[in-house]
Formats: sequence, structure tokens, C-alpha cells
Amino acid sequence: MKTLKDEIVQFFHSQGFVIVSTVDKDGRVHNSCKGLVKIDKAGSIYLLDLYKGATYNNLTRNPSVSITAVDEHRFRGFCLKGKAKLLKRKELEPEIAALWEKKITDRATHRVIKNIKGEKGHPRHPEVLLPVPEYMIVVEIEQVVDLTPQHLRNQG
Repeated sequence: MKTLKDEIVQFFHSQGFVIVSTVDKDGRVHNSCKGLVKIDKAGSIYLLDLYKGATYNNLTRNPSVSITAVDEHRFRGFCLKGKAKLLKRKELEPEIAALWEKKITDRATHRVIKNIKGEKGHPRHPEVLLPVPEYMIVVEIEQVVDLTPQHLRNQG
């Protein structure tokens, strides 16, 4: 497992979601958006997958995964590569399940505040309509790729 710098942990925590790439049965890349529940300096990242679809099926065959997040405004990004495990809800530490519940509440609150300010988005609050998670994806990071262009990396 790869130890992560504070900068990377904070970067991922500031993202609303991440792009998860897996490999399908035909060897093609599949991308999907997932909610990040937790990332730690020790090199573990916990992701929520609510629908038990293509990502789930791909990971049961091949645990290789890459997780990408970008901040277009800051022109920064990282890709974390590693191996995934699928943990059933009952196998999760209560702390991790509580973190997801807090994230959902924070997202719904953030949406309500934006709507009050006149920044109209989705007319409903889709976060509160999400199904209860049956499992979580836990990835042990093996490699970090800095997607920031080389000439911009040391410029704040």
C-alpha cells in the first residue's frame, strides 16, 4: 500500500465525487462516478457503489481499479491506482457507515443552500432518494499519478 501525502488526501476530500475506472469482461475500460466516503494517509480509499451494476461485476472479476479526480478551476488532478475489495455492509466498521450518512446529509444541505441562494439545480433532492448501500468498495492504493501538467506543479 502507498502512503499518501496530506495534499492528496485533502484534494480528494474536497471533491464531490470521483471517477472510478474498471475493466469489463471484454478487456474494455468502464468509467463511473462514485461517492468518496473516506481516504486516509495509509493508502486506503472507501467508495460507495449503490447500484451493484457494471462496476461491481467488473471488480468481482478483476480487482484492478483507478480513481481519478480533477479540479478544473485549479488545473490539478490525481489518479490513484490499486486493488479493490468489496465489503458487505455488515463487514464495515460503524465509523465508515456513519461517514456515508453524514456525507448524504451534507450534500442535501449544500443543495438546499444553493437553491435558497437562487442557484437552481435539480428540482428534488436526489441524495435523499438514494438506496441504502449494500456494500462498499475499499481500494488499497499502489500508485499515485499527478495529472497536473509538469510546468504547473510547483506554482501553488
